[in-house]
Amino acid sequence: MYLGLCFSIAELSPALPHTGGAYSFGRTAFGPWGGFLTGLAESIEYVLTPAVIVVGIGGYIGTILESSLGLSVPAPLLWAAFYVLFVGVNIAGVELTFRVTVAITILALAVLVIFWIGALPLFSWEHALAVAPEPGASRWLPHGLGGITASLPFAIWFYLAIEQLPLAAEESHDPARDMPRGLIWGIATLILASLLTLFLNAGIAPGAAVVGASEEPLFLAFRTIFGPGAGATALALAAVAGLIASFHAIIYAYGRNIYSLSRAGYFPTWMSRTHPTRKTPHIALVVGAASGYAVALAIEYGQALFGDVPVGGVLLNMAVFGAVIAYILQMAAYLKIKSIDGLERPYESPLGRAGALVAGAIALLTLVFLFVNPDYRPGVYGVAGWFALSTIYFAVYARHRMILSPEEAFAESTRSATST
Repeated sequence: MYLGLCFSIAELSPALPHTGGAYSFGRTAFGPWGGFLTGLAESIEYVLTPAVIVVGIGGYIGTILESSLGLSVPAPLLWAAFYVLFVGVNIAGVELTFRVTVAITILALAVLVIFWIGALPLFSWEHALAVAPEPGASRWLPHGLGGITASLPFAIWFYLAIEQLPLAAEESHDPARDMPRGLIWGIATLILASLLTLFLNAGIAPGAAVVGASEEPLFLAFRTIFGPGAGATALALAAVAGLIASFHAIIYAYGRNIYSLSRAGYFPTWMSRTHPTRKTPHIALVVGAASGYAVALAIEYGQALFGDVPVGGVLLNMAVFGAVIAYILQMAAYLKIKSIDGLERPYESPLGRAGALVAGAIALLTLVFLFVNPDYRPGVYGVAGWFALSTIYFAVYARHRMILSPEEAFAESTRSATST
């Protein structure tokens, strides 16, 4: 799915180099409704994804503080602290945002390399296949086919938001070269890192059954490799850099997404105001942070509705709901735009229409499976309700007050040329 998605948007992004990213693809292909539905799905994904990540960061930091210093800090306070810090960095400026992202990503990859080297000699299939199979199931598929459907959203989590890169098209020196190169190198890096991390983390003591139930799986791994001392704690703290890198980058993504949709009139226009000196979309950044934090708090303290399930798991399934809808619409837009004659395409996907069809089909299948797991169904129903209410808002109010932003003007001219 992600290979088909990345190659398809690698073709679309230099052809439509607007800060709106996915929404501008949908708008060009299917008009205002296509733009709104695609942009709304992306905004749900991008607002909820940092909330998932900050819950993970809070879990790691909380465990480290308690095990090393004996401090017990309420998780919501840790979430708030990280939101304030990294929304502040994004408001400070695009250049600082990108520099911090690159630095943190390099640190995160370095920590993963240390983990892979340390874990490889300790790997065994006995640990990797340590989940007790259900009656009639095998060690390789301990929960049968139902286990595959339940784990699809978590598999998507490895690669979620790789498609945000086109949101930076207007900041790129050469979108025709940079967008395809960044997307292809990005997905290749993620595939390698995900395979090594998944199998090596599950394949060393204490084994897949314990790792699968842990909120801090890499912390367990470092304790196994280096012992329970300060070294393992330091590396676990550094491992949080991977979460921080994603958290920081996706805050940038939702800021640009909300800003672009607001600038075009899909969302309330006051959200597109920029900082008077920094020229960054500070209101969009704060709105996205407040929304994600509020949802995380609601799940944390809403046990009567959500039950005793991990906050991060509920949020993750909610984020994936928005993501797969956005993927389906982007692949439909790719197929539509592929038929537009005269549109300059500096890069063309080697997978073509077949890649987009396969990616869209897998995304549609995952959307259906999101409703299968009863533990996460309330959260998915909640975000589906928000999607429906937002659609009513657009139908009744926003679509009558559209603003001709740069991507809107381009979409109109492209559609006019096509109809002519």
